[in-house]
Order: sequence, then C-alpha cells, then structure tokens
Amino acid sequence: MGANDDHPAGMQSLPDGASESPLRRFEVTLRGLERKARLRTLAPRTGLDFASNDYIGLAGSARMADAVRRALDHGTPVGAGGSRLLRGNTLEHEALEHEAARFFGAEKALFFGGGFIANYAVLTTLPQKGDLLVMDEMIHASAHEGARAGRAHVVEAAHNDVNAFEDRIREWRAAGGVGRVWMTVESVYSMDGDTAPLAELAALADRHDAFLFVDEAHATGVFGPGGRGLAAPFEGRENVLVLHTCGKALGSSGALVAGARVLCDFMVNRARPFIYATAPSPLVAVATQEALAMVRDEPQRREKLARLIRFAGQEMERTGLLARGVGLSGTQIQPVIVGDNARTMQLAAALQARGFDVRGVRPPTVPEGTARLRISLTLNVDEAAVTRLFDALAEEWERHEP
Repeated sequence: MGANDDHPAGMQSLPDGASESPLRRFEVTLRGLERKARLRTLAPRTGLDFASNDYIGLAGSARMADAVRRALDHGTPVGAGGSRLLRGNTLEHEALEHEAARFFGAEKALFFGGGFIANYAVLTTLPQKGDLLVMDEMIHASAHEGARAGRAHVVEAAHNDVNAFEDRIREWRAAGGVGRVWMTVESVYSMDGDTAPLAELAALADRHDAFLFVDEAHATGVFGPGGRGLAAPFEGRENVLVLHTCGKALGSSGALVAGARVLCDFMVNRARPFIYATAPSPLVAVATQEALAMVRDEPQRREKLARLIRFAGQEMERTGLLARGVGLSGTQIQPVIVGDNARTMQLAAALQARGFDVRGVRPPTVPEGTARLRISLTLNVDEAAVTRLFDALAEEWERHEP
C-alpha cells in the first residue's frame, strides 16, 4: 500500500488583507488528484455485474428476502436502538452469533457493523503494548488503520512470504522483544485474487507461540469445506482468530469475528468500536443467518462459481489476454494490471460503455504503477456474458495501446 501523497505540501502566502476560502485546500487536493487520473467519483451500477463482491448471488435472493419479510411480520425491529451493551442486544444478534460459531467451528463469534470496523476493533484491542504485529504488506486498508491506531509494534512482511514473516519475528526477538506475536493476513487478497499460505502460517504461529488473525472477506461462502473459508482447517484453535465478512459472498452486511471465547469476551469489554457503536440492524442479523443456511444447503452455488472461474481462464487464453501478460489468479477476483492510471480508467470507461460494469482501481489502493481493472466473477452473470466481456476487453486493449 502506498502512502497518501495527494495533499498539497503548502499553500501560497496571500497579500496583506486578502482572505482565502476555507475550502481552497480541499479544492487544490482534488485538482491534484484529477491531474494524476486518481480522482474518485461515485457511479451508479449499470451493465452486467463484473464489479461486485456478491460472488454466489445471495444479495438479491428470494430466500433471504423472505427471511427478512418473515422477521418483520414477527415484529423484528429495523433498528437496534442502542449499543449491544445497552438495549441494542437482540435475540437476532445472539442467534446469528451462536449459529456462526457452530458453522465456522469456533467457540464464539461477535457480530460487527462492517468488515472495516471489525478489523479495526480486533487490531486496536487484542495485540497489546509490548506485542509484535506482523502484517502482510498487501493486506486490507482497514488492517493498516487498526494497526496504526493500536498499541503493538507493527512491521510488514513481504507478500505471502512465510520466511519474511519468520524473519520479522526473529529480528524483533533479537532486539529484545518479549511480548506476544500476532500475524495478520487475508486468505484471498482483494486486489490480486491470490491466496495466502495458511497452513505454513499456522505452523509458524505454533512454532513461535503466536496468534494468527485471518481476514476471510473474499473466501467465506466461496472456498473451504462447506463454504466455511480457507481458514476452516484451523478454526477452533486457541491461537487462531478469523474475520468473516458478511457483505460479500454472504450477500448482507456486517462482519463476524470468530475465535476463542476469551478473546471475544475481551473484545466485548475492551473493543471501543463494539462498545460505543449502535448495534447492526437485527434484520441484517436475520438475513446473515439465512445466508449461512444457504451456503450450507446450496453447494451448487459454489460449484457453479468454480466452473465460471475455470471458464474465465479459458476465455482469457482464447482472446490472447494471457499472452499480453495478464496473469490468472485462480479465484473469482481477476486483476488485469494496466499500470498507467489514465489508461486504466479509459479501459474501464470503454467497457462500461459496452455494457460491462468493470471498475478501475488506482493508487493508493494498489501500489504505484499497478493500476488495474478488477474483474469480479459472480453468479450474476453467465458464461455467455464472460465470453462477451473478454472479447470486448481484448478489442479495447488494442484500441487503447499506448
């Protein structure tokens, strides 16, 4: 992740008696972003879905809508009305957490309003002063924010390099570090679509008496036995904590942190984002519990997505994209590295004009020089749509050659 260097270094001095609009510094920053082709704007959802994280098509499912409708009919409120430690704790929240702990094989689970705040809560609460937190350099921005605000000493390790993780631990110990070690990774990385070496990292955690915190945002509901994620073989261990985002393959919103009971209880008592936030909507808890049941009951969704991922790889080879240096991720997240910011956004706009909702991703979300199209494969499209997309991408790639 690159540092944010978009703010102006300084402002020009003004003539005596002149006044400057209090908004000018923000306008200068926005103009600077526009010059670098890095200005973000909101755009409506249009065209075929190659941008969302609704991987197995649950967000618009009739079954989830029916579950919410039944809950409303039985008096479930839309809003919680308070924090979990006040009157905001509902039977729906507790039912979801109980079912999530059972589903994922953990002692306990806690429901948060979103994945960002869950990452932030864990990393500002559990790693203590005097501990070491080793982060994969490509991990989510939310983990970086949590680490920055937390109390542990923080270092980064080269992406998916288990030896680099161990080197950081040994260096810290050699320098006198005596606290507990925490390691945090994603199981499927959100911008590259590659997977973490979780078995090796879990073994490393065991060797160094460390905790492993795994963000399963893009794996929950898609990978692992029964759709339980790639960390499923390690859940239930006292030194493994797992975050399961609910707003991606599970089709609702929020996030579940699953792990040892004592860690969850500690967060109820010490995690400020949990203590001082209004609880998530009880209706969202109902929808999420239904989503877990659908993941359990409808394995054909995962199987269909797996076929679509394989088919997309074949289409990328057929259209010559692989020969142009586009690598296969092997997951539902397929990055197409372009490099140049302006060309990335030109390609995205061209595809959108042809009816494909593909978005460009630029620094600082990804490292400098790696601006990309992030193609997301979901059950909201079929093989015919995938074929048309990659045909269009191959044509536009040639049309926008530098």
